Parts: sequence; structure tokens; C-alpha cells
Amino acid sequence: MDARDLHTPVLLERCVELLAPALDRPGAVLVDATLGMGGHAEAFLERFPDARLVGLDRDTDALRLAGERLERFGDRVSLVHTVYDGIADAAASVGLVRVDAVLFDLGVSSLQLDLADRGFAYARDAPLDMRMDQTRGTTAAEVIATYPEGSLRRIFERYGEEKLAGRYARFIVDARQKAPIERSGQLVDILVAATPAAVQRAGHPAKRVFQALRIEVNAELSVLERAIPAALDLLRVGGRIVVMSYQSLEDRIVKRALADATASTAPAGLPIEMAEHAPRFRLLVKGAELASDAEREANPRATPVRLRAAERVRAA
Repeated sequence: MDARDLHTPVLLERCVELLAPALDRPGAVLVDATLGMGGHAEAFLERFPDARLVGLDRDTDALRLAGERLERFGDRVSLVHTVYDGIADAAASVGLVRVDAVLFDLGVSSLQLDLADRGFAYARDAPLDMRMDQTRGTTAAEVIATYPEGSLRRIFERYGEEKLAGRYARFIVDARQKAPIERSGQLVDILVAATPAAVQRAGHPAKRVFQALRIEVNAELSVLERAIPAALDLLRVGGRIVVMSYQSLEDRIVKRALADATASTAPAGLPIEMAEHAPRFRLLVKGAELASDAEREANPRATPVRLRAAERVRAA
């Protein structure tokens, strides 16, 4: 299996443009906090021949494929098996205290979506796993089998923003009393049966529930809340961060973290802002950038992307 056949990097040229000022120097270090199959990483290593990469991923399959793809870059590449809130420890493990650039490409990867046996895609019948790291943790099937109705409703509401969360939770609990729900196809059938016909016409009934289960299984939002501040702290002055989110819950966390980092800490009413109160970061884009029509047409997975970026302008 060749990683290039499975993955088209999202907003690649824009990511290069935004991070280039931080990487175009000898010895610069990029941390790709969501390495995936290495599409972004490969492009950066090609375009910045004096740069070094530290690639992080919790998915051992992704690390293996990316490692094969990036093998030709030799000791310029260090790969670390970790969740991205471990970014500081990962950098320290390869002897780094500060880095020049950090890239986050959030959400589920092409590998996880395209390999049916991972259970991420509601359009394909597979075991209900959904773990990004298949070496540890609770599967989606275990969540479906063990969570009380109220807890299922809560995660569907919170992580899927699903209006029928209560109805879906009730149908799932009723169904699991008759037979174990172990495959994605079984869950999709239950959700379709629970969805009024008028609602089905507005979109697939399983979309938001599968998103919510994936987020719950992988603790994605709590991990992200820790990861963005940790990544910001790791950047040297002049260092840059780019974050690509694919749903509103992720983007809110990123937006809030960058707003905090770019805000003055001066007490209200001071006539002059002291240097120690000046913002540590400045935003590089206004709001959240979306993919162009051409990008969405060429790469449909870019359709929901929201890109935010910032540069460190002051030491802590």
C-alpha cells in the first residue's frame, strides 16, 4: 500500500505559504502534530531541504506508512507514537526545547476513513472500533454496549450537535437488549429506523452520531484543548502555527486558544501597555480561512476545512 494513493493533503500550498517564513533557514524544525500518511510532511521536507521534521501520530498504521514514504529523508525525520497533546514531551524526546513551526490537520484521516475495518465510515459495514490508536482504549462498540441512555444522549448532543440525540439513544438501548451492536451496519440500521422520513431527506441519519462516537472514543476535544496551548508554548519567537479543523467544535477550541494567545494581559484602565503585557502571538489570517472552490472540487475532503494561523512575536 502506498500512502500517496490514499491521501491528498488539504490546503497544502496555503500551509507552505504560511509556515515558510519560519522554516526557510538552516536547522529549522517543523512538528507535524497529526502526521497521518505524511503528505504535508513530505512536501515540507522537499521544499525546505535544510529543515527537520518531527512527526506525531497516535495511529501505528499511519506511522508505518508515513515512515515508508519519508524514509528517503533519512535522519531529517523523527517519528513519535503519541497523541498530539504530548507534543512537548515528543519534542523533548528528540532533544528539542523550541521549534520553528507546528502543523495540525485535525479530524479523522484518509487512512482511517478509507480502510473499512477501522469502523469510522457509516457508509461501510465494519466492526465498530473507531480508535485512532488501535493499541489501547475503548472501542465504539464498547461505548454503545455499556453507556447508559443518558450518557449516549449527552455525547450525541455535545459532540454531534444532534437534535434527535434522545431518540437515537433510546433506540440504541432498546436494540442492544435484543442483540449486541458490534458492527457499523447494525448501528446505521438502528439510526435509520429511528429517523423520520422528512429528516432523512436532509442528510444521512448516522453522520452526526458517528462523529460523536469518534470524538468520545478518542477524547478528541479534551486532547485538543491541551494540545494547542502546549504547541504555542513550544514555538520560538518568529515561530508559526497552522491549524486546520473540520467541524465547529474543533474550530471553537482553536479560535479560543489563539484569541487568548493574541490578547493583551494588561489590566483594564492602564494608559500605556507595558511590554510584559503585550500579546505573545499575532494572527496571520483573519478569522477562519476556507478552501477555494477549485480546492474543494479537486479534493472534496477540503470542503469543511477551517484554517487558522498565528506567529509568536514575544517570548513568554
